[in-house]
Amino acid sequence: MKLKHLNIALLAAAGFMFQGCSNDFLDVPSTEIIEAGDSDVKVTPEEFVNGIYGMFTEWDYAFSFLAITDMISDNSDKGSEISDPGGDKMLFDELTFTTTAGSLESMWQRWYKSIGRATESIKYTEEFGLTDAAYKNRLIGEAQYLRALNYFYLVRGWGDIPIQEISVSERKPANEVYDYIVADLLAAIGNLPEKSAYPAKDLGRATKGAAQALLAKVYLYRQDWQNAFTMAKTVIGSGQYSLETDYAKIWRAETENGKESIFEFQGRGQSIAHGIQQYSETQGPRGGTTPIGWGFNTPSQNLVDAFDAEGDAIRKDATIIFDGETLWDGTLISSTINPRYNEKAFSSANRGSGDGDKNIRYMRLGEVYLILAEAANELNNNSEALAALNMVRDRVDLEIVNDNNQASLRQKIWKERRLELAMEHDRWFDLVRTKQAETAMKANGKAFLPKHYLFPIPEAQRVQTPEMSQNQDW
Repeated sequence: MKLKHLNIALLAAAGFMFQGCSNDFLDVPSTEIIEAGDSDVKVTPEEFVNGIYGMFTEWDYAFSFLAITDMISDNSDKGSEISDPGGDKMLFDELTFTTTAGSLESMWQRWYKSIGRATESIKYTEEFGLTDAAYKNRLIGEAQYLRALNYFYLVRGWGDIPIQEISVSERKPANEVYDYIVADLLAAIGNLPEKSAYPAKDLGRATKGAAQALLAKVYLYRQDWQNAFTMAKTVIGSGQYSLETDYAKIWRAETENGKESIFEFQGRGQSIAHGIQQYSETQGPRGGTTPIGWGFNTPSQNLVDAFDAEGDAIRKDATIIFDGETLWDGTLISSTINPRYNEKAFSSANRGSGDGDKNIRYMRLGEVYLILAEAANELNNNSEALAALNMVRDRVDLEIVNDNNQASLRQKIWKERRLELAMEHDRWFDLVRTKQAETAMKANGKAFLPKHYLFPIPEAQRVQTPEMSQNQDW
């Protein structure tokens, strides 16, 4: 068999091997990349696409990912034993990480590997000779969505970055990267079916609604308020999604890929297999009566105070496991090393096993309502902003907001994002996007510096491509 030559020099783009997951459509054997023209092809385009999804199941999402999304923010602390730094996790908690931080290198590499796999998948599918145009376009659309999602992480974290399909060392301006993401998502919207059009065995694949919701979020980051509003409104009006009645059930097995779910990183199948490797284990309660984890990424006192200040008992209790608590499934968590743990990462079936069964909720309807609220407020559409905001608040029995002042309503919407999406791996990017990071970090006792608005290019990458520039002050 001929191996297809990959002209990709990035550290982050090497090693495209399929890794399966426990969902049916992700359960693919490890296979080398091959040319569509090879006579002994054993890999179908669908299996190739499945290999992109499999990238979400790896160890990086159980540890490095937590460091640069949650631990770095005011929502959570490193956790675990004081004597256990978790590699570089203490450095992110204290905002003292450097260009050699392993968590940054791991996620930079993971996201570029995923992008490279998506690009190769698109080429492979185009050249394979599929005769069913709708099926072919769907597979291409899935890869386009997944490529856009990975670029979105990179551009938010590092700003100007290489567009891998153009150059592996030249950093393109962030606006050009965003243009590339938008183009991929618009193409995916045209290629993908609605969620309801998938058979049960394919539940969890990228959908038209997933691409529209991510595009609404991308527009929000670009402050393209009208397009963010329009796209969020489209998702809400599609009839494909609705809010779960009980907020606490959103992260339980019974609602995975459910009515509120727009896109999830898949970790569940008929039996617990590979899953998202150790995602629940790293964050599970450490020590005590039920030692089912390592105790990392613990909700902060700052987050507890934010819930309490709002009188938000429902979301606080659904988000945080408190030491001494008996959980919804009867599990007693008592006498642990840390006072709090991330309940959204808890798996009743997994109970600390390394190979987990937990889906990570990447995008759900609750967030789309808040995207709509923020965009509407910036467009001076007070009625739409309040209606969307109050849909989210009403579910958790909070007082209805009535505020016709754009500036104060903006703050309320930002606060709502924090409480609604707490421990869902987006807080740091929100703080950076809204320019609240310096104030929020200082209020949490962390010495935020202007350089922290962007991550540094990993030193290992610059050794490989020394012509690649570094972000300012790093």
